[in-house]
Amino acid sequence: MKSSNLGNFYKDFQIGETVKHSLTKTIFESDNNFFSLLTMNHHPVHLSLEHVKNHQHGKILVVGTLVFSLVVGMTVPDISGKAIANLEYESVKHVGPVFIGDTIRAETTVINKWETSKKDRGIVYVETRAFNQDDLEVLCFRRKVLIPKT
Repeated sequence: MKSSNLGNFYKDFQIGETVKHSLTKTIFESDNNFFSLLTMNHHPVHLSLEHVKNHQHGKILVVGTLVFSLVVGMTVPDISGKAIANLEYESVKHVGPVFIGDTIRAETTVINKWETSKKDRGIVYVETRAFNQDDLEVLCFRRKVLIPKT
């Protein structure tokens, strides 16, 4: 059995390259309910069918931080699997709504990269975009990841 190749080294990241992540996730009601309970987010727009009948979408919205967490997780095999640290998340934008039953996919573009004062590592700056099953963008964020050179 061959061991998995989790993540990439600094040299593997090319500015301008876009990675289409192979992992996807259909979000189930149980995912949303558990995350709402775990994070103490009991807003009725995420949990109450009765409440959302009069809401603009008319159906339960998935908690935005759940979508963010799932998308970050989808990127780990390609982006941060070998990371020393995630240094910064910035510009997190919930571009569109996510509903129970939606299937999310993601892609990440390398914006920039630079070496640090420690010669064995560098910083990779990326933008990740997530889409639903209809290819509508639902989330976009940028982050800086500290990656070893070898």
